[in-house]
Amino acid sequence: MTRRQPAPAKLNLTLHVTGRRGDGYHLLDSLVVFAGVGDVVDLSPGPLSLTVDGPFAAGLDAGDDNLCLRAARAIGGHAAIRLTKNLPVASGIGGGSADAAAVLRAFAAQGLMLPDAPERLGADVPVCLAGRPARMRGVGEVLDPLPPVPPIPVVLVNPGVAVATPAVFAALESRDNPPMPAPDWADADGLIRFAAACRNDLQDAAIRLAPAIGEVLAALAGQGARLARMSGSGATCFGLFDSTEAARRAADAISRPGWWVVETELAG
Repeated sequence: MTRRQPAPAKLNLTLHVTGRRGDGYHLLDSLVVFAGVGDVVDLSPGPLSLTVDGPFAAGLDAGDDNLCLRAARAIGGHAAIRLTKNLPVASGIGGGSADAAAVLRAFAAQGLMLPDAPERLGADVPVCLAGRPARMRGVGEVLDPLPPVPPIPVVLVNPGVAVATPAVFAALESRDNPPMPAPDWADADGLIRFAAACRNDLQDAAIRLAPAIGEVLAALAGQGARLARMSGSGATCFGLFDSTEAARRAADAISRPGWWVVETELAG
């Protein structure tokens, strides 16, 4: 019997870098939510294997180090894994971590025990495994669940450049920044205002490495986004809008060759 699990795009509405541990891992404080688009993972009976299809399959290494296979080995599962790659690779919106989390969920649904310290697979794996809005701290292992977020219209834009997370962290000018305030909002307007008052401390470093990120942010702001910000370590950016119609107009206006542009909404 085939088991299907969604792997929705993860968005860091905020991302504060608050320090670095002795082992080199950075400490984070982030408001993480999910979007209504993502990859899809299917598990079918068979020996452990991975096939990849979808619009971004060509940019993904399906070898033994792929996070889907690493997740399967971590939980002790055996199946033929099919990954439909709808999200850009190395794009700051969960991607491989969301795919790994989907594999773990699928095997857990068969009765296997989740591995200890899933953050060892990737900092975003625990929050993607939870699959709900959360305040993510530490190196990704400390999660404070938050209430569902309003279905705010959002436009996701990737300029077609891959940004290596280690390079972005290496380019940081400051690693000891103030933490995020306690999340607090009552409605969509409150959530946008809260996020706008916070930061993504990786954004400036990523723009220095990939100036196209700045072009994306300017395009989103120019189309009336209430908040335009990079997610994670980039290069995908998001724009939050007041209405679905405004988001659709913005997506149409921003679209250009080589850019991935999707209009969707924040999901629960």
